[in-house]
Amino acid sequence: MSTTEATTGAPEPTEEPGLKRVLGPKLLILFVIGDILGTGIYATTGKVAGKVGGALWLPFVIGFVVAILTAASYVELVGKYPKAAGAALYTQKAFKLPFLTFIVAFMVMCSGLSSASAAARAFSGDYLSELTDDALPPTLIAILFIVLLAALNLRGVSESVKTNVVLTLVELTGLLIILVIGAWAVLSGDGEPARLTEFEASGTGYALITSVLGATALGFFAFVGFEDSVNMAEETKDPIKTFPRAIFIGVAVTGTIYVLVALVSSLLVDHTTLAGSSGPLLEVVKAGGVDFPHKLFALIALFAVTNSALINIMMASRLCYGMANERILPRAMGRVLPRRRTPVAGIVFVTILAVGLVSTGEIEGLGDTTAFLLLCVFAVVNIAVLVLRRDRVDHQHFRTPTVLPVLGAVTALILASPLADRPAEVYIRAAVLVAIGVALWAVNKLVLRVREEG
Repeated sequence: MSTTEATTGAPEPTEEPGLKRVLGPKLLILFVIGDILGTGIYATTGKVAGKVGGALWLPFVIGFVVAILTAASYVELVGKYPKAAGAALYTQKAFKLPFLTFIVAFMVMCSGLSSASAAARAFSGDYLSELTDDALPPTLIAILFIVLLAALNLRGVSESVKTNVVLTLVELTGLLIILVIGAWAVLSGDGEPARLTEFEASGTGYALITSVLGATALGFFAFVGFEDSVNMAEETKDPIKTFPRAIFIGVAVTGTIYVLVALVSSLLVDHTTLAGSSGPLLEVVKAGGVDFPHKLFALIALFAVTNSALINIMMASRLCYGMANERILPRAMGRVLPRRRTPVAGIVFVTILAVGLVSTGEIEGLGDTTAFLLLCVFAVVNIAVLVLRRDRVDHQHFRTPTVLPVLGAVTALILASPLADRPAEVYIRAAVLVAIGVALWAVNKLVLRVREEG
């Protein structure tokens, strides 16, 4: 949230120079794919298998459909309002409730922190163990990982879009290796096709439905990221025409890869083995019958989760800085390191929260928390599309069929509800994070009121 309009509904008091439009269609597609790829598929595939069983592909198919529904709403809104502020901007325009806008923005920030924390847990697990001896406890490694990312963030991380393309290609390479291994296994007659229709849930009916919904809610963590791309609207050439194609292609490509990776994983490895590993795709490589260096794949996976964590920590700290500058968080949280010009207070704040998260949660719980927070945001965004239909703009833009945001809101709410059979700790963790935000909001309002009266 970087504009006054997004937080208060008022226009900017001064005219600032516009951002440089450097993103064309191809770079934007790769940016969207890169935003989605990462920790989710590399780390939580096994945990999804533990919830649903051998039919691991089904939650990813459902998650893909839910992602497309919400992506359609984002495409309409970014075409209608091609500004960098995302869900916060859309919420404020639709409902004109600054507190709701703040909650949405803070939940987006917290989703980035829980995602980075899940990545830290993944980094400290089986992928790292493949390269080194287990000299330190995983929790300590995860904390040190977060602190190192914070140090890099403080120093100043300069990432161009072209660098993001390189990182995306490396992450994508790891998943393509899995698909090649799967193709080889099928041609060689290896694997157990019968696993693909096995469900972990005992019985049928309600137990089966909640099992699939729970697996889908966790698997949805792998699809998050496309919503961040709308913040590049002011740096994209002709965003009204470019974004529909970029977002839909990005979600379609990653969704297809995810479903294929899930099929290969279940085909080659039993779901109990997958569920017990924090590096499930490494188990697939080992079982694939292809002489691919295990350590090299582990290195690719570590690179993928590190990149995801760094991007999320950067996003969260900048969002915290932006909210402080808009006076909806205490102004002290907007302090900048003088020489490096990095948001030191925001970085320290989000690092403390991230350390708390990795100290109290595992990959599954942290990934589920990320998905839960964003599903709540997605429900609001889907409803905002419908509310904003009454707001006419003077240019043509993509308009999604009305049924899609309706289904998007309903499916997001279902996956965020207790029907998804997620542990109570996920709701508690999310509630604590939001409560911290509300407390900061209240303190800030009190300070502003005292200053006005004084």
